[in-house]
Amino acid sequence: MTKTVTILGLESSCDDTAAAIVRHTEGQAPEILSSIVAGQANLHAAFGGVVPEIAARAHTEKLDICVEQAMAEANLGFSDLDAIAVTAGPGLIGGVLAGVMLAKGLAAGTGLPLIGINHLAGHALTPRLTDGAAFPYLMLLVSGGHSQFLLVKGTDNYTRLGGTIDDAPGEAFDKTARLLGLPQPGGPSVEAEARHGDPKRFRLPRPLLDRPGFDMSFSGLKTALLRERDKLVARDGGLHRQDRADLCASFQAAVTDVLAEKSRRALADYMSLAPARPTFAVAGGVSANMTIRAALESVSEQAGATFLAPPLRLCTDNAAMIAWAGVERFRAGQFDDMTLQARPRWPLDQTAPAMLGSGKKGAKA
Repeated sequence: MTKTVTILGLESSCDDTAAAIVRHTEGQAPEILSSIVAGQANLHAAFGGVVPEIAARAHTEKLDICVEQAMAEANLGFSDLDAIAVTAGPGLIGGVLAGVMLAKGLAAGTGLPLIGINHLAGHALTPRLTDGAAFPYLMLLVSGGHSQFLLVKGTDNYTRLGGTIDDAPGEAFDKTARLLGLPQPGGPSVEAEARHGDPKRFRLPRPLLDRPGFDMSFSGLKTALLRERDKLVARDGGLHRQDRADLCASFQAAVTDVLAEKSRRALADYMSLAPARPTFAVAGGVSANMTIRAALESVSEQAGATFLAPPLRLCTDNAAMIAWAGVERFRAGQFDDMTLQARPRWPLDQTAPAMLGSGKKGAKA
């Protein structure tokens, strides 16, 4: 097996178009040679959320440009690469399809191997890219579309302990921002507003804390915030700036409490396995929230586990994590061919029952 592996990664599962190159030499820390991310926030701003058709079109327009920029930044040619890795799902199917088709074209034109990557695996394996985390470790994946506790036992070996039964926390942050007239993406907007608010002013619920297990729910929390907002509007004829800040702070505190308590339970279950190097990692866009991150770090320290969180630029969707997952699969001898399909749904734990239902396209998560 090649001692040094250099992979081009492509990511286009939602509203960030990204390309990156990661190089890894056995016995050394991985190197991110380039990482290009083209956001689409300005394209979706008027709609209060991501519009799939607009996102897909933007991906087709920007993917090849991002690849060109990533190659130039790394000062490499295709002959310097060992393979091309691409997000093949889950995600908005138009964007995923755009990435897979470009990756196939590049693979066909260059003769390089093709590696399809589960977007969730990209997030789940990020602690190995940034900190060399050893298997098994506990992962809390919290993003706009996903929220789940995973026992990461290998490159392609995951056990889901629990997850959200409705809205993911990132989705709840986005909806809260819309309800309060804040710009998208909602996570950073609500976090910024919450800094000026009183987290104890509104008694918002902490869903499912009265039940055992690791599952979470955030839909009712968003509805409770809506009711509080409507009470203020009916009483005062509008929403004052401090009201909005207090609502944001109270909402963020509720999400933090839920994630912290569920993490405490998941850590207890994980620690019972007596891992040699206990590690609790967090990944996904919501892990960029510093209040949530600090609470999770405290819970991890109390449990006696090392806490790992990626740098902020690797919390949200990026192609460096896809390239790294490609490195892992390359070393495991796991490749794909031109039959690789774009998948809107692709659970990491194939044996666990669907959290959010299923249909003709398979389990959602």
